[in-house]
Amino acid sequence: MEAQKTARELFTEAVRAVLETWPVLQIAVDNGFGGVYGQQKADWMVDVVQQYFHDNENLQPDEVEDYIADLMNNEFDTVVDDGSLPQVAQKVSQIFTQCQQGKLAEVKDQIVKLNKSAERAKVTPQPNAAEECNSDETEFMECEAATSTNPPRSSAPKQTDQPQSQEENDGWTTVVRRK
Repeated sequence: MEAQKTARELFTEAVRAVLETWPVLQIAVDNGFGGVYGQQKADWMVDVVQQYFHDNENLQPDEVEDYIADLMNNEFDTVVDDGSLPQVAQKVSQIFTQCQQGKLAEVKDQIVKLNKSAERAKVTPQPNAAEECNSDETEFMECEAATSTNPPRSSAPKQTDQPQSQEENDGWTTVVRRK
């Protein structure tokens, strides 16, 4: 009973190490994707992932991947599409198998390696071109662009039921309804 309890505790510690070193979860927590309780949700996620393994027999890595993907989507409004989710699911599945086989020394070594390589992922926002200009320049450019591209209008507007469309430089078409 003591060895089983130790294996379960060690597996929980390993799940925590894997999830805490996963950049996607770090970014989601650091940037508030999970709301004000993001860190608590990440801690809760460790518990439910390890419980998922103990409640289900013969889990395949793709099932674990789907479960973690659902957790990330539901709790952090995050869809993981960087290719790291299968790696995380595979790692957690591998560690669970090692715990079941009694290879606790190997699991401890993996936890130590994960904790040593634990660098926090940082996201730095790219400066926006509009933010770099001051407001006087922006207003001048907008006014200049508006006067140079719009032809003079007649005093009597035309009545049509068809929407007016403008194609912009980026390929998008803006549809504006005429009054």
